[in-house]
Amino acid sequence: MKKCWVLGIETSCDETAAAVVENGDRLCSNVISSQMQIHRRFGGVVPEVASRRHVEQITVILQQALDEAGVRQEELSAIAVTQGPGLVGALLIGVAAAKALSFATGVPLVGVHHIAGHIYANHLVKPLRFPLVALVVSGGHTELIHMPEHNRFERLGRTRDDAAGEAYDKVARVLGLPYPGGPEIDRLAKQGTPVIDFPRAWLEPGSLDFSFSGLKSAVINYLHNAEQRGERVAKADLAASFQEAVVEVLTEKAVRAARNKGVRNLVLAGGVSANSALRESLAARCQQEGIHLSSPPLELCTDNAAMIAAAGTYRFLDGERAGLELNAEPNLKLV
Repeated sequence: MKKCWVLGIETSCDETAAAVVENGDRLCSNVISSQMQIHRRFGGVVPEVASRRHVEQITVILQQALDEAGVRQEELSAIAVTQGPGLVGALLIGVAAAKALSFATGVPLVGVHHIAGHIYANHLVKPLRFPLVALVVSGGHTELIHMPEHNRFERLGRTRDDAAGEAYDKVARVLGLPYPGGPEIDRLAKQGTPVIDFPRAWLEPGSLDFSFSGLKSAVINYLHNAEQRGERVAKADLAASFQEAVVEVLTEKAVRAARNKGVRNLVLAGGVSANSALRESLAARCQQEGIHLSSPPLELCTDNAAMIAAAGTYRFLDGERAGLELNAEPNLKLV
């Protein structure tokens, strides 16, 4: 098989990333410049700051990715870039860099949906087994996606309000934990016991949609009421109780989606896929149900360009091409 080297570019939020992937599943390089420490003092990502940092880093990161892979620009088969969704200013930096490189080298350009990228992160570890259901959980997304084959997506469910990762960040903030809140709550929860019965939003019977706004509000109200009564709250127990409520809903709806579609392959993806409680819960339930679970390694859970290159490879092989009119789409739809 002729080698197909695809350069991936990812700038949808606060990571400036570039990677080279061979034949869609072999990682040749994966370079990430994180802005976490910059945004931590603000308690969240500041879009303008993120965009400026991308401008400063993008050319350096691109060259580093090519150097580490030992691949020259003219040897690339395609350039894959996150087109959306994400912060529009941040996306524009990656898209502009990809278009400039494509124009200068004549290498074909492919636009990639960020969520598709997260799913394909699993393909870099073990080939995706179709048909599958993917549970995508991040700071901006909580979705259930059915994939009968490469590049075909059907949304089964989505959050109606806060994404799970967003709820984690907001709860962490009221607990006085640093940004990003997900890893902090996961660590704190291990020290506590889930003794508080927070609500689970199951929605209508059989619904595969999610809702975490009510749970977030319940946690905040619990803290405020305790404060007004002068009561001390065991933060570790609260974190454990909140996390149990989130994980139970995510797990049960993911398994329900797989059963409904009659598939035996479940894929976990997105930044929250690094959560230890979610991984353990899904692994246990999938074992009970006879479902094969695929989870990405921790370094491929958060935003990275390797996943964009992997997803872009299959769009390229399917004949997808983007012209130089390609533009960033902050609300790009997957289906």
